[in-house]
Amino acid sequence: MPALDNQSDYWNSTGTAKTFGHPLHPEWLARLDRAAAVLDYGCGYGRLAGELAVLGFTDVEGVDVAPELVARARAEQPAARFTVLTDPPRLAHPDGTLDAALLFAVLTCVPGDDGQRELVAELHRVLRPGGLLYVSDLCLQPDARNRDRYAEFAERYGRYGVFETGDGAVCRHHTREWLDELLGAFEPVAERELPVRTMNGRPAVATQLLVARP
Repeated sequence: MPALDNQSDYWNSTGTAKTFGHPLHPEWLARLDRAAAVLDYGCGYGRLAGELAVLGFTDVEGVDVAPELVARARAEQPAARFTVLTDPPRLAHPDGTLDAALLFAVLTCVPGDDGQRELVAELHRVLRPGGLLYVSDLCLQPDARNRDRYAEFAERYGRYGVFETGDGAVCRHHTREWLDELLGAFEPVAERELPVRTMNGRPAVATQLLVARP
């Protein structure tokens, strides 16, 4: 993964204090057996793994680039397994062995096209035919604050929607057309938009997409 897209230094320091709030829609996972193998890519401190355990899922693994966050996840969610990614986005799983993968507010932390393509291709590889990929992320936001920072950093990063946060992260908000292109190897299943809070507590509108590997 390109260096800009691997921001492990941020997530092992400032990022350990963040709160992640994109909500899980349980109905989208209703087709899965509770013994299904589910991966939470970019699991942070294990919030979603805990929610999946409450829903009855028994084979849940979270992976993340930040050892500090993974240590917290292991302490708070002992029913799940957690792994530190040492060569993101590469996973140790064999081809076609997972039933579902969650990708919640992760693409926003991978600002480059190539890095995002590599990540989605890796998840496509490890999902079985019919396996689900559940994406929750941020499209371009319409408010003046976001428009101003999109414009401020567009030349530096060569992409409108990529910006720096005040505490050292480089993030990306997407066009819907790009997300559709990025997920083009999958079949669409469901979509929705909903209000969320960003990791810095700002109001935003998230786009959630459920797609399946053919």
